Amino acid sequence: MSLDCFRYLAQVLSTQPAVLATVTAVRGSVPREVGAKMVITAEGQTFSTIGGGAGEARVIEQARQVCQTGENQRIEVDLTGSTKTDRATDGICGGTMQVWLERWMGESAIGLLQDIIHQLQVGQPVTLVTPFAAGQSPYILDFSASKPPEVAPDQAFVETLQPAPMLLIVGAGHVGVQLATLAAQIGFQVAVQDDRPEWANPDRYPQAAYILTEPIHTAIAPLAPQTQLYAALVTRGYTYDLEALTALLQRNHPPIYIGMIGSERRVRQVLQAIEGMGISREKLPSIYAPIGLDIGALTPEEIAVSIAAELILVRRGGTGRPLSTLMI
Repeated sequence: MSLDCFRYLAQVLSTQPAVLATVTAVRGSVPREVGAKMVITAEGQTFSTIGGGAGEARVIEQARQVCQTGENQRIEVDLTGSTKTDRATDGICGGTMQVWLERWMGESAIGLLQDIIHQLQVGQPVTLVTPFAAGQSPYILDFSASKPPEVAPDQAFVETLQPAPMLLIVGAGHVGVQLATLAAQIGFQVAVQDDRPEWANPDRYPQAAYILTEPIHTAIAPLAPQTQLYAALVTRGYTYDLEALTALLQRNHPPIYIGMIGSERRVRQVLQAIEGMGISREKLPSIYAPIGLDIGALTPEEIAVSIAAELILVRRGGTGRPLSTLMI
């Protein structure tokens, strides 16, 4: 999601300054994690969220002032629900969040954003340093130097921005279209492979960073630098599944997740063929087949939801159980 925030911020800065709100510290139960970001303009337009509710509303109000004055500041969002302080709390989640408000403006800020966006797009992490001292601007920490400068935690917020994971959708049919939309919404970059240009094209997949219409073995070459690769095989047949699995499992960095659509019989046939080709069993645990969580999905839209839920489970962790049962 950070990549989307930086893209939006760069777009806004072409016409006006804006404030980047970043969660720099948390304690207890809170709605967002350290590093969560939100962009706020002087008019109060926003992109993304740091948790919503009264706390976010107060952050937006203060950010609009920062956008006008340029005086960056830290805000504590109190979600403890405590009545023991003079200040009204912002919610009852149970914890607190520290949020840093930093005004971005001008050509130098746009240049920094372009560098950040480029590195994240090509799959490279970026370490961003945001100094707290007045008059100092954010910068990228250069690890190529013989001795990178040390940064004290009380003097700056240092975060390593990780590139968004890439979801490769193999098969550009009806499920693929719905899955691409959801995947982009939950923070994945999207690549689509299908040897039918009439199916795999920008009109059907406007959110795709890559549209690949060559055979799978050659098509995935541009994805070689991607170390956070997920793959969803929603192809039109057994032979396409087999070709895709063979190509993906032979990568230097096999995908973190490979989901394969199909009946149990089709899945068994494909896996038996893969084992017969001598591919190590150590690479097979990354295969989730049949793909998705069991929610009774029938339509392409519902199947896409079940796949997206499994992607989140693998990426973030979790049990897949209803949250209501975890309270018992």
